Amino acid sequence: MDEDFLDDENFEKSGKGKKGKKNGGKIFLVVAIALAILALAYAILFGGLFSKKTNPAKTPAQDSFSFPEGININFPIGNFSRSKGMYVATLYVNGVIQKANETYNQEWLLSAIEDLKEDPYNAGILLVVDSPGGTVYEADEAYLALKDYRNSGKEVWAYFESMAASGGYYIACAADTIWANRNTLTGSIGVIAGSSLDATEFLQKIGIKTTTFTAGKNKNMLNFNSPLTEEQQKIMQSIADDAYDQFTNIVASARQKSISQIRELADGRIYTAKQAQSNGLIDSIGTLVDAQERMADKIALENGLTEEENDIKFYDYKYEYEPPFFNRFFRIISGIKNPSALFDPVTKAALETLAPDIEYPAYLYKN
Repeated sequence: MDEDFLDDENFEKSGKGKKGKKNGGKIFLVVAIALAILALAYAILFGGLFSKKTNPAKTPAQDSFSFPEGININFPIGNFSRSKGMYVATLYVNGVIQKANETYNQEWLLSAIEDLKEDPYNAGILLVVDSPGGTVYEADEAYLALKDYRNSGKEVWAYFESMAASGGYYIACAADTIWANRNTLTGSIGVIAGSSLDATEFLQKIGIKTTTFTAGKNKNMLNFNSPLTEEQQKIMQSIADDAYDQFTNIVASARQKSISQIRELADGRIYTAKQAQSNGLIDSIGTLVDAQERMADKIALENGLTEEENDIKFYDYKYEYEPPFFNRFFRIISGIKNPSALFDPVTKAALETLAPDIEYPAYLYKN
């Protein structure tokens, strides 16, 4: 073979290079179309085209179970004793408490609690918390749902994993017994009403002028292009104070302490499990298994079951987030599981300050 033929220029002149490029382009187009068709088919068949972030599934580990009496309920698959029929739901609260994110979903949680309340075979909820807290609204809504469940005569216990801070602790106040892992961090009883970033002087130095057209002297409050006035500071502080009053009253009632006792503890600090127990914020320290065994013993005692008859089971109720198809597809082809990892820590922190990923006011521990 002529060596000159292998030269790029001669290869182009021969026409084979152009043909190769044309064929390559056609192949790429065919592959792209095929992938698009597969993506559309997947979306139609499995509903993956749209986000399932609000996941209507009530309990991922449930199935229909028919009892001899003809009662049909949603019951977790597992080793079930028909003679007794009682079980406890180990209900997980993971991540930031807000309307919806990849680890937490308010609609799912409330739906699960309501279903369990109506289930005659469910004897209680063991709330397993691993959360830094979250929004005031969602934390209180979950707390009230658990209180309503408890008022139906069923048991509510809580178990803290690595962290149960601020709103995470708030929700757990619906329980009459709180256990914690010995390495738990909890407390952080306090409120973040909002955040103000005044960039007016910086914008002036770099020659940028911004104007926000509003009606109402405080309508532009907390905007980066408006200095915070003394009146606005008082407004925001009043919001924090009201939410703080609500938080401390709930803790005082749950832990059977006076408001003054709780306010001495509720300065926003975080506590270890040992410190929390000595201050009366939790009841016991141990493993999840320890808490389950003690809870099962109490339920068995209240229902007149002997130790041999105690066959109470625990079933996990966890929210499982399924990202939209195109998110999964992007992660697969890019190899990036967490897009925020593209930013260095300083840039990421600055972005979170400018555009926090949570709505205020919040019961949130920010480390």
